[in-house]
Amino acid sequence: MTVFDMKEMMILPRPKKKEYDSKIVLGDLIDIAADLYDSTGQIKIVAAELNLAEHKVKKLMITGKVLSYPQTDQIQELIKAGHTMVEVESIMSLSKASINAYLPYSKVPYKESEVSANADRCEKYRQRKAAVAAIHDMETLWKAIELFAGYVFHTATGLKYTYTVHGGELFISRKEKSVTMSTVEKAYKKVAGDSVRIYNRPKDLGDLFGISYIYPIFYRFGLIDVPEKVKRKMVYNKKIL
Repeated sequence: MTVFDMKEMMILPRPKKKEYDSKIVLGDLIDIAADLYDSTGQIKIVAAELNLAEHKVKKLMITGKVLSYPQTDQIQELIKAGHTMVEVESIMSLSKASINAYLPYSKVPYKESEVSANADRCEKYRQRKAAVAAIHDMETLWKAIELFAGYVFHTATGLKYTYTVHGGELFISRKEKSVTMSTVEKAYKKVAGDSVRIYNRPKDLGDLFGISYIYPIFYRFGLIDVPEKVKRKMVYNKKIL
C-alpha cells in the first residue's frame, strides 16, 4: 500500500449538515416568542431569552399577528397607494430600519446560517424549559445550570453576567475564581428545606462564595422569589420557562 493510498483511507467524509424547513423554523420561532411574550408582556425579555435584537422580536410578533401597531397599517397603506420607501420614510418621519421593523416578514428567511441559528434557538429554548420543569434534586438542578451556560443573567444590583460550566465548576464572567457545585448544593439544600419563599438578598441563601451569582439563577429557575425592587434589577430573570 502506497503513502497516497493510506492518505485516501484516512480522509473521512464530512458529516452532512442538518437540513431545516425554513417555514417550519420561522413558525416555531414565532410560537415560542408569542409564548414568552404571553408570560412576560415585555419584548426586551423575549429578546434576551432568544438572544435576538428587540426589533427582530417585534417583527416576529407582527408576522404572527401577536402584536399590531397603527404604524404597520399606515405604512402598508402608503405602500399600497404607490408611495416609494423614501416617500414613506418622509411621511412617517421614520428611518428605513424603523419602517422595516413595523412590517411583517414578506418572505421566509432562507439564508442557511440564519435558519440554522433560529432552529438552534428553538431547540435550546425547549431544552431549557424542560430542564427547569424537571428540577427536583441536585442532579436535575445542575443539568439545568449546564443548559443555561451563556445565558445573560443580572445580579440583584443589575450587573450583567454569563457563565460557563466545566465539570463541577461554574466560571462566572465577572469573577476569576470559580463557583463549585458543592457551593451551589449548599444553597439548594437551604432552599429545598426552607419554608421561606421570598429571599430579600443573596446572603439570605447563605454566606457562600459566589452567592450573588447563584441568587439570580435560583430566581430564574423558580426556586425562590425575590422582592419587587430586586425583580426590577433582574428584569430578564422572571420565571418564564
